[in-house]
Order: sequence, then C-alpha cells, then structure tokens
Amino acid sequence: MSRVMMYKRFERFWHWSQAALVLALAFTGFNIHGTFTVLSYKQASDIHTTLLWALLGLWAFAIFWHFTTGEWKNYIPTTEKMAEVFRFYTVGIFKGEEPPYEKTPEKKLNPLQRMAYLGLKLILNPGLIISGLLYLFYNQWPEAVAQILTLEIVALIHTAFAFFMVSFIILHVYLTTTGHTVGAHLKAMVTGYEDVHDKTPAE
Repeated sequence: MSRVMMYKRFERFWHWSQAALVLALAFTGFNIHGTFTVLSYKQASDIHTTLLWALLGLWAFAIFWHFTTGEWKNYIPTTEKMAEVFRFYTVGIFKGEEPPYEKTPEKKLNPLQRMAYLGLKLILNPGLIISGLLYLFYNQWPEAVAQILTLEIVALIHTAFAFFMVSFIILHVYLTTTGHTVGAHLKAMVTGYEDVHDKTPAE
C-alpha cells in the first residue's frame, strides 16, 4: 500500500460544504413539505432560500475549479471495465475480492461512479435547482409558463427530485464503507490521502 494525495484542499472543502448544505436543504425542505414540523413554515422557508443561494454560489466556484484544474475529465463517461466494476459491486465485494479498477489522482472515478456523478450534475442537480427556482419565483412567472404549469406540479417535481437526492446520499454513504477498511474512504476525504495498492512489478 502507498499513500497518495487523492483529494486536493478545495476538493475536500467543496465536498463537505456541499454535503452540509444539501443535508440542511433536505431538512428544511421536508419541514416545508410537512413531513415533520421542527421549524415554522416561514423559518424553514427563509432558511431554505438562504441555503439555496449559498449552494448555488458554491457550485459556481466548484464548476470554475473543475474546468480550470482539468478535474472535469474525471466525469467523462467510459465503458472500460464497466462489466467488471458492476460485477464487483454486485458480487465480488461480498466475497472480499479486490476492486477491478485502479484509482489514481487523474482517474478517481470508476465507470459506474462516472455515470452516477454525471447524472447527478446534469440531471438531478439541475432538476432540483430549476424546480426550486420556479417555486421560489412563482409570483413572477410569465403568463405563458403559468398556462402550462401549476405551483402544485412544480412542488411535486421538486419533492420527487429531493427524494432522489436523499436516495443518492444514502447510497453514497453506504459506498464510503466499502474501502479496504470501513473508514478508509471517509478518512481520505478528510485528510486528502488515500491508500492505494502498489502495482505488481512485471516479471
């Protein structure tokens, strides 16, 4: 095993800040929805709106960082070793087999992770943001939009995306426990360093 700097400082800051904001948005959002009542509707709504702008600001910085550092390349879809990785997560991981994908700072995500994160960034996140902004600016809707959509439909769409996000978070947290130790991936996202297998020298 060798220790490799896998996650840069901003990457870790962005990850944990995003996690905190998304969880807080989920908490206040489901409070607004009436799933539970911890805060008043106005309190939850005001906090939810503030968190929304904070998350959008963070995403703007993160997008800029991804493109200026070349980290965006980690999300380019690939089918290389897709079948092997799928088999590992469905069968091999329960047999104690080694991961079939070699993780490096330049290729941090395996084929399934690339597809999942690309879907998160291109479908789930935009869906949440667009439906949330439509809900927030309901009173400013153009007449053409108001004739097609209703506030109830937008609310249901936003809630559906929120459930998908919660499901993604649960799966994401579970997968953090699948390293060579239960806390290995979590530790790596805190310290930046990850233990990787040394390449076997060619005979």
